[in-house]
This record gives sequence, structure tokens and C-alpha cells, in this order.
Amino acid sequence: MVSARRSGSMKFAADHLAESHQTNATNPPAGAGLPLPCLARSLAKLLETARRELDSDREAAKASLVTASSILQSEIERSSGANGHRPGALANWQIARVRAFIEENLHSNIDTRDLSAVAQRSPAHFSRSFKQAFGEPPHAYVIKRRLERACHLMVTTSESLSEIALSVGLADHAHLSKLFQRAFGQSPSSWRRGHKTQGSISRAGAREERSIDVRADDWASTDETTGT
Repeated sequence: MVSARRSGSMKFAADHLAESHQTNATNPPAGAGLPLPCLARSLAKLLETARRELDSDREAAKASLVTASSILQSEIERSSGANGHRPGALANWQIARVRAFIEENLHSNIDTRDLSAVAQRSPAHFSRSFKQAFGEPPHAYVIKRRLERACHLMVTTSESLSEIALSVGLADHAHLSKLFQRAFGQSPSSWRRGHKTQGSISRAGAREERSIDVRADDWASTDETTGT
């Protein structure tokens, strides 16, 4: 009985999502897609199913809630596309979540699959959408942010380069040096001495991390693990 109820709930969800995805694929004008009353009925049915199954079958209830969330996301994306957003582009809330996730996890490994999960997008298409939003692939953007954070730490702390490398998610001092040389044309120790000599420590501490121009092409041929 439980299996039959779950099967019915999932079939309803699959049918609705298939209809929604078919609508989104054509990028219709504003007002196209499911009429609001139909959308409301679909969501109401899913929520009612979740409420009814909560005590007897938590998995079925969870499936209904997940599907309701997916329907709402699909409708938001469809509406964004109808209002002039590029098809497949990340929505503002997705960009904000991805950026925040990267900033909070620069000290550790960041995989494209992690980022796609944060944005609730398919890994197969996420990299292209990311590049549209950030101007470069996920790998290049994360490396750039690691180096920007490293620059900030080099002029605002007395940590060793090995400690800084680890704190920005790189393997070791040598790893930091290789990426830094590629981006700046000099070693991190030389860069650090030059900026301390210029008396920039106090200025750097009072502003956001230094912005550096690292082209995506610079990282296209990286042949070692970079933590992305």
C-alpha cells in the first residue's frame, strides 16, 4: 500500500515536471506556461500528499516536498527567461549562493559538482552557466579567488607562505608559488617583500582583498590538483 501511494505521488511529480521542462525549453514570452490556477493546484496536491504521508511514509512525504520545491524553481526560472534573462543563465539567487559557498570554502577542496549542487543545477550544464555569470569557468574563478585571498593574507598577516597556502586551499608552498608565478610573473615571497616595502600593510587591512586579473586561459593547461 505504501509502495503504491509513493508510486502514484512520484508519477504525478514526473508528469508535472516533464510538462514544465517542455514549456521551459521553448523560452516562451511572459504569461506563457502553466496557468497560475493549475500551478497552484499542483503545488496544493503535493503539499497535501506530504502532510498526509508525514506520519506513515516519510520518504513519500519528502519526495512530494522536493517535487514541490522543484516546480517552484522551474517556474521562477521560466519567469526569469520570459523577462529577458538568457536561457540557461544562473538566476541572481543562484549566483549569490555559489559566490558565498566559494568564499566560505576557499580553505578546502571545491568541486564543480559541489557548486552545481549549491545552485541546484545539473552538473552537465553548470560550467557553461557559471561562465556566463562570472566571465570565466569555475576552475579559473576559484583559483583567482584563492590567489586574491593569499595576497590579502600576505600583506595583512605574518603567517608563513606554507600556512597561507594551506589556508587558501592549496597543497603547499610550492603549489602556491607555481600558481602565483603564473599569475604575477614573480614568486609570492618577492611580491610580499615589495608590498611590505611600499608600506601597504595598513592600507590593505582597511580595504577588501586585492583584485587580480587572472585569465581563464592561464589555467587551461594546469596539470596538477588545484583543489577545484
